[in-house]
Amino acid sequence: MPRPRKWRKVCCLPQSSLYGPLNGPDIGNEILIMTVEEYETIRLVDLEGLTQEECAERMQVARTTVQSIYKEARNKIAESLVNGDILKIEGGDYKLYNGSDNKNSCPRCRRNSCGRDFSEEK
Repeated sequence: MPRPRKWRKVCCLPQSSLYGPLNGPDIGNEILIMTVEEYETIRLVDLEGLTQEECAERMQVARTTVQSIYKEARNKIAESLVNGDILKIEGGDYKLYNGSDNKNSCPRCRRNSCGRDFSEEK
């Protein structure tokens, strides 16, 4: 029996979950699925400028886990840009930050959904 996957802490869900080419027909484009935790690693490392170690601490997983999630996310973004594929963000093994958990709350998130109590599992 495989070891159960650890939930990854995520600040908030993306405001938009579907990305792709604006011109050309949508028919025939492959849809790539990016998980919410892959999105979160891109947000933390590339947008917020955190190191992978800081990102791992924020998501409460090992640095090597962040490294593999980040690599997979970057590959999907590159494939979407180069091949014109649609990128859809959904699913994964994550829990949103609990608003009462001050130690792990996101200090830099500018979204309204951050800080609400989402204690049920996704």
